[in-house]
Amino acid sequence: MEIKVSKEKGEITVFLKGRLDTPAAQDAAAELEPLKAEADKTIVMDCKELSYISSSGLRIFLSFRKAAAEKGGKIIVRNITNDIRTVFMMTGFLNLFEIQ
Repeated sequence: MEIKVSKEKGEITVFLKGRLDTPAAQDAAAELEPLKAEADKTIVMDCKELSYISSSGLRIFLSFRKAAAEKGGKIIVRNITNDIRTVFMMTGFLNLFEIQ
């Protein structure tokens, strides 16, 4: 699992690459935790190169949604693949996030 963070024009983009399975989600959650302090901004989760997401990975998305709701920010999920879209649809996440 690779994570790259880009900050420009008041928007934070998190590029997720690989498999966000349970072991990777633990590391990813720790790596991304400091970004919650900036949840008053727009945070884009770019999933173009995300090939798999587990329930642990989904919890990361939910934790960012909660942080943004508390701070008045916005979470956008961008470039999801058909496989990830299916998981989001089955779990109700399509209704929880702005998908681009």
